[in-house]
Amino acid sequence: MSTIGFDTSNYTTSTAWTDGKNDINVRQILYVKDGERGIRQSDGVFQHMKLMPVMYEKLSEQIDFKDVKAVGVSTRPRCVEGSYMPVFLAGEGYAKVVANTLGVPLYEFSHQDGHIMAGIYSSGSFELLEKDFISVHLSGGTTEILKSRYNGFNFDNEIIGGSKDISAGQFIDRVGVKMGLHFPAGKALEQLALKTEKGEKLPIAVDGAYMNFSGVETKASRMAESEKCDKSALALGVLENVRDTLVKTINKAMTDTNTHRVLIVGGVASNGIIRNGLTKKLDGDVYFAKAEYSTDNAVGTAYLAHLAHKEA
Repeated sequence: MSTIGFDTSNYTTSTAWTDGKNDINVRQILYVKDGERGIRQSDGVFQHMKLMPVMYEKLSEQIDFKDVKAVGVSTRPRCVEGSYMPVFLAGEGYAKVVANTLGVPLYEFSHQDGHIMAGIYSSGSFELLEKDFISVHLSGGTTEILKSRYNGFNFDNEIIGGSKDISAGQFIDRVGVKMGLHFPAGKALEQLALKTEKGEKLPIAVDGAYMNFSGVETKASRMAESEKCDKSALALGVLENVRDTLVKTINKAMTDTNTHRVLIVGGVASNGIIRNGLTKKLDGDVYFAKAEYSTDNAVGTAYLAHLAHKEA
């Protein structure tokens, strides 16, 4: 038995296939103009509508449809009432057509569910499906610390920490764009940071398991605009600031909940400097999605559909 997944997030068009052990992941990042810090929802929907047929054709060339028994799709950012973004309509509509054409059931999940499942699947930490754990979703739009449990279909997530203003990804991207880097700026910022051993010291704002990045983003952005700016030192300082902020808040969340199993997912979690720091400094068992499964993808959604159909 195999399943197909679709995900049309704010910045990536994705489709994937899995048989529960192996996967095929086809994805493409949406185009963002130089100097821009993001993309309008309407532009995102338009790009998804153009890209999805191309992505699906690439996937189709590599799979046997006779074995496909279900389709999964991300239809909203988070699994809570009122969670909505127009970009997910593109994937939802395409998934419905594919499921109807194949004559198989369609299972709907949240984008966050897909990230968490991709982390469990790619790290091989399937034991997390049997117990409570802390999941940390770090992306361009989300920085949340969650107490999570798999309920047999998706995940019950309770927010126990996270950013009170902008996300870690927004902090990184905004400073990166100010430095002249292309959006999303995480990879390029890391490359700059690796050129130095001493980063700019930037202030950390933490309140228990919650954090703020808007103040330090303002400070770092002003530094980036200065002619005297050491871009490598500032890049390292930004990433170290995110790392140290996360260490403090995640450790507090583990202490507060007496839960010491932590899964870290989302595009920011693919950053080597942040990942290595969290591995060394967190006081618990830490699991990371593999780098290629940290950024937006449909593999987690396809795997959730695989589990859901096995239980049906």
